[in-house]
Amino acid sequence: MIEAFLNYLTFEKRFSNKSVESYKIDLLQFFYFIKNEFENDDLLIVKHNQVRAFVVHLVNAGNKPSSIKRKISALKSFYKYAQKTGNIQYNPADKINTPKIPERLPKFVEQQKINHLLETPEMYFSKENTYDNMQEKLLIDVLYSTGMRRQELINLQWSSIDFSNQQVKITGKGNKQRLVPIGSQLINSLQIFKQIQQDEYKNIPKASYVFLTKEGNQLYPNYVYRIVKMHISHCSTVDKKSPHVLRHSFATHMSNNGAKLNDIKELLGHASLASTQVYTHNTIEQLKEIYKNTHPKA
Repeated sequence: MIEAFLNYLTFEKRFSNKSVESYKIDLLQFFYFIKNEFENDDLLIVKHNQVRAFVVHLVNAGNKPSSIKRKISALKSFYKYAQKTGNIQYNPADKINTPKIPERLPKFVEQQKINHLLETPEMYFSKENTYDNMQEKLLIDVLYSTGMRRQELINLQWSSIDFSNQQVKITGKGNKQRLVPIGSQLINSLQIFKQIQQDEYKNIPKASYVFLTKEGNQLYPNYVYRIVKMHISHCSTVDKKSPHVLRHSFATHMSNNGAKLNDIKELLGHASLASTQVYTHNTIEQLKEIYKNTHPKA
């Protein structure tokens, strides 16, 4: 039954491989729990109290609320699918309450610091290989200029960049595609980089991705993380220095500069506006400016 559900997520719901794998891990964890605790090896005869016992177990084991919420969501989706296919009559996870997750403002790099990093790269890029330097700078520039996710960047191909219309087609979660405009300066940099890349790999086969390893293959996630962390460290003291921080920075800066929430939602590829609302916060600098301009005692 689990295999059929995972196939449903993959081929009908078009979930990413990473999401499907997470569902599989969560469901198997629940399966082994009910097998050990209740001697039940059939997920289709599970009772409400067994799901509740699993949640209590997760809490007692010190799992984070976000992790518990994801596992409950996986169970609800699995049993909803089992109902849909006629394997069960009621969903044993349906009335399980999910833990409240404290709201956290997204971490971001200040706009002037990112501008400084991208406008004066020679201060931070010290490799002798000009091609490597340019790839690292462009990697950061594309992440910040488009708000794309790390995996979206890794999967980006030259055929997805429309140079004449200055836009890029991004394939996101669930293979959903969106068009994001990019500025003329970045377009020019990408055109130059494409020519240099062709020379760099003229003697070896290369993949069609925009960013490549030295061997001409698709980048791997840890490479992108390492590059972003290293260069953000040069310009900011923000706690987190992951590629996702550049996505947060993209959305935060657009919001602070007057972009509408729904437009940011479309650019980020969010399925729900609720995911985008976290970017409505203001930076302390903006709050100071508002206070200065509006408060009588300022």
